[in-house]
Amino acid sequence: MIIRLVVAVALVFLCACSSKATLFPMGQATFEDYRQEVSNWVANHRDFVTNDIAFELSINTPHEWRPNGTVEKGILLIHGLGDSPWSFFDIAPILAENGFLVRVILLPGGGTNPEDLIDITADDWRDVVAEQARIMQKEVPKLYLGGFSLGANLALEYAFDHPEIAGLILYSPAIRAAVPFDFLAPLVSIFSDWVIEPNDNRPNKDAMRYHVVPTNAFAQLSYISSSVRDRLKEEPFTRPVVITLSEHDSVLDVQYILERFEISFTNPKSRLIYYGSPSQGLSERVYFFPDRVPEWRISSFSHMASMFSPSNEYYGFNGKVPYCANGQSEQDYQKCMQGAQVWYSAWGYREPNKIHARLTFNPYFDLQTEIILSVLETAD
Repeated sequence: MIIRLVVAVALVFLCACSSKATLFPMGQATFEDYRQEVSNWVANHRDFVTNDIAFELSINTPHEWRPNGTVEKGILLIHGLGDSPWSFFDIAPILAENGFLVRVILLPGGGTNPEDLIDITADDWRDVVAEQARIMQKEVPKLYLGGFSLGANLALEYAFDHPEIAGLILYSPAIRAAVPFDFLAPLVSIFSDWVIEPNDNRPNKDAMRYHVVPTNAFAQLSYISSSVRDRLKEEPFTRPVVITLSEHDSVLDVQYILERFEISFTNPKSRLIYYGSPSQGLSERVYFFPDRVPEWRISSFSHMASMFSPSNEYYGFNGKVPYCANGQSEQDYQKCMQGAQVWYSAWGYREPNKIHARLTFNPYFDLQTEIILSVLETAD
């Protein structure tokens, strides 16, 4: 009880304090103004990791895909903690081909350097989501939201307060963490900027995402997750939702989210796509797909796997950027970095005589996309 009281005080302190993110460009009247100002912000604040500055800017800044013909519906997509708009570059053009105006925002603290998350608050993220949702609602008769992990939480939280949101896509929603003491993150962040200090021997980010995240960012994620759990306990979410979830996700309390889907996401057209072994007692709204796929050298699905196509140039099956930091030995990490053949898994999985990189693609991507589109169409 005393610990939770201290944590509550810490949360109040963290959410009330001033934030460097107040310098993040906001208050624009149009998405194009927002996109341009944020692009300039990232160009001036990012430490680039490749020689292709134009490419890095394009994937770390807000983006838009427009459908042909009259725009009748739109979807605003929100990336995860330490990620970038690039997370949605596989699904976004497909949604646009199916009639959606698609926009991906950049959350404050993202797209530049991990240190820029040290002073971020949950309200910094919420404010950008709310502002861009309002702008988009002026342009489309029907608005949907989607997000990955933290972004899924932000989408769900906003939709609870805005019944005009027609439906949601929630990739690996961070409703509850796998670590039972995640509520301590706000307290820890008062005393330490990093849970794990940045390592000079390994990159702290690649062109697409951060590899390290400050303690404060986890604290703010914890704050939003708690808010979402409270809302789900208070009332069901009745609009159509599609959720993706992986049995061996090292980040999430998977069983809790499975159970919460059945209790709280009550629309009969909602679907949960589950990568893992079938579980008894779940409704027909849950679709199961095996997460051990030897023909793709996949041992298990990771937290981030569901969003990316196997043909993705960087994170796909033959991608240019293998995610070698996967909780394995330093020797296996170096072999992976040097181009050795790898298997793919969730973080921390090990198997004798195999090197495992993080799984960063989904062999069921096309089938998953069909399910997503079918759920969104039911909300029309």
